[in-house]
Amino acid sequence: MFFLAGSRMRRAREFAMNHKTSFLFSLGEEGGTAPFFLAPVAGYSDAAFRAVCAELGAALCYTEMVSAEALIRGHAKTKKLLVRDPVERQYAVQLFGANPATMAKAAEIVSAYGPVLIDLNCGCPVPKIIRAGAGSALLRTPERIGEIVRAMRGATSVPISVKLRTGWDQNSINYPDTASAAIEAGARAITLHGRTRAQGYSGKADWEAIRTLAGQSPVPVFGSGDVFSAQDAISMLRTTDCDGVMIARGAIGNPFIFSELRALAGQTDAERAGEPLSPRIIARTAARHLGLAIRYLGERTACIEFRKHFCAYTKGFAGGAALRAHAVRCSTLKEYEALFKKFEDIADSSTSVEAASNDLKRANRA
Repeated sequence: MFFLAGSRMRRAREFAMNHKTSFLFSLGEEGGTAPFFLAPVAGYSDAAFRAVCAELGAALCYTEMVSAEALIRGHAKTKKLLVRDPVERQYAVQLFGANPATMAKAAEIVSAYGPVLIDLNCGCPVPKIIRAGAGSALLRTPERIGEIVRAMRGATSVPISVKLRTGWDQNSINYPDTASAAIEAGARAITLHGRTRAQGYSGKADWEAIRTLAGQSPVPVFGSGDVFSAQDAISMLRTTDCDGVMIARGAIGNPFIFSELRALAGQTDAERAGEPLSPRIIARTAARHLGLAIRYLGERTACIEFRKHFCAYTKGFAGGAALRAHAVRCSTLKEYEALFKKFEDIADSSTSVEAASNDLKRANRA
């Protein structure tokens, strides 16, 4: 297989190569030189969690995937997905859909919110999304990906990127073709998740595919898949030579992965880089996260939605199971405040920082 050949390769390079460096700089200017991004994660990467990740050093955060159909119909709940906290000075919006005209209109609407990037989802493996012809379903028709990207580009001046998987299944690995179609249509960046649609999130991500694409693409390539720790992210950069790393499950319950990466990338002084991550900091960050969620969702809704986040923050800590049993019934800030205090006390007395950190990384892989 090959990425682009002959005149097609030359045309794509002439179109995009001169813009690659400046484009990466525009995405990283808020985050220094550490190209680590919060991926779009349905049900998690809302305004509150993105703000926490931005504060901790994420160079760019993506919204949850937004339905283009719902957006152009003015669905109030869908519009809320586009809300951004002031601390998040730049962000990217991910759209999903299958109709070029609809996607173009949605891109035009999204542009008013000021994203630095609008991402087309061609990777979601959820059956409901696939039945609508969106997400991973688009992997089977590279030409349709090109049509959608071209339509979106015609509707906005905001750069368009595309999120891909390696293929529909192991017998149809076609990321060179889907990436080619997207780039020739004007996509300014490609994110490649190193799994097929059939794999979902199981098995091992194919970093070699990311390396191949990164070595041949005239536009930035961001890698995704099996990044559960800061060291994993650094390893992906070194192994694949990709331009940036998308962090999804590895950030859930552990937004500190971004501060650790900034330290490893030399973005903090040596003294700060050596500071341990204490359970007290984790509890206070979780409380900050909940406070932001309440600002945008209201107390009851935020507290119910935060149950899964609390479980993620406390996973891997001794005594965490008992706290999680209480958390799944919490519906007020006062109830959570009591749990945050108990979490600090239990963690400080029962689990060493090093052991807790290792347990958390193992839990995130589960």
